[in-house]
Amino acid sequence: MAAPKVAARRLVGMSTLLLMLPLLLWLFLLIFLPHLDMFAVALRERVGFGEYRFSWMHFELFFSESLYWRTFLRTAVMSMLTTLLTLIIALPIAWYIAKLVRGRVRSLLFMACLIPFWVSELVRTYGWMILLRESGVISGVLQWSGLADAPVEMLYNDVAIMVGLIYASMLFMLVPLVTTLDSLDNSLVEAAYDLGGNHFTVTRDIIIPHAMPGIVSGSIVVFMLSLGNYLTPVLLGGKDSLWFTEQIFTQFITRFNWEQGAAFGVLLLVLSSLIVWLGLKLSGQSFAETMK
Repeated sequence: MAAPKVAARRLVGMSTLLLMLPLLLWLFLLIFLPHLDMFAVALRERVGFGEYRFSWMHFELFFSESLYWRTFLRTAVMSMLTTLLTLIIALPIAWYIAKLVRGRVRSLLFMACLIPFWVSELVRTYGWMILLRESGVISGVLQWSGLADAPVEMLYNDVAIMVGLIYASMLFMLVPLVTTLDSLDNSLVEAAYDLGGNHFTVTRDIIIPHAMPGIVSGSIVVFMLSLGNYLTPVLLGGKDSLWFTEQIFTQFITRFNWEQGAAFGVLLLVLSSLIVWLGLKLSGQSFAETMK
């Protein structure tokens, strides 16, 4: 009797392995292997044509050159601020979609959030450039209404970058929030109001704790997208946007310094992993819970 059970377990295990094989290959070939190679490239120094030696010089250069680590910190702070603002904007929208509307209206609202993502990020960013540039729509309306005497340039600053990043990542915060809020029992909210709670206490004690897995998972995605974004900071912030991915692009493509670019890439990976780990610890969530 034991032999058929063992054979059945082996068959299930083999089937599971075969089903997981494409995912495992994808993770190994496109995620793990390139990052391992990038780390190896970052740890070498060119001493001659086709000759390299082990060195930490590219990491040392990062800490000795203030432009690099200041850009690094600026990118991290602005990405965290983008994540926070996206959460503040998305939370009431998600509550409205999850709890206050039903049927066709809910589907239409979801569709309205999804439609901008039918086009590429480049097209969406150019759309913001049309709105915010000196000869754009908003500047024209301000002059037409008499609120401005001359064309107003709203591009190439931190606010324009922030607006573009929030717009580009809003859906990735909205979807997990709607999913978690949809599972909240309405009777809990009604009981909290019946016991004397107000909007602030109900939000703090009932809604936020229940929505925490969605908040954390959405924040992780938005933060990673903002930190690794290249198009939006460069197009809306101009050549002086001082975004760290621009530094990586410059090292790889403009200066052909693959060793320095790889070192910057490793540092960006370490930074993003560290901040995500810290966010999970502070929120009391685990990575497995946020991925449910």
